[in-house]
Amino acid sequence: MPIVRTSSKGQIVIPKQIREKLGIGPGKKVLFRLVGNHAEIVPLSDEPVKAMRGVLRADSSLAEELLEERRKDTQIDERRGI
Repeated sequence: MPIVRTSSKGQIVIPKQIREKLGIGPGKKVLFRLVGNHAEIVPLSDEPVKAMRGVLRADSSLAEELLEERRKDTQIDERRGI
């Protein structure tokens, strides 16, 4: 496990083997995240919209649930004569 030093400006060099394994090249954005008492380095996707696709996918469609609720409300209103 490589050990690196920080520069006087607080900069560090990510060792080559780690950069290669994580796909971090020139100009690549990375997220530094504080987890407890240590930091994680997470390479960010070059296409953030595509990377997030499907993250919020649910088991059922919200639109279908809303339509079903609307149908039930309509049935109730019809029974009441509204």
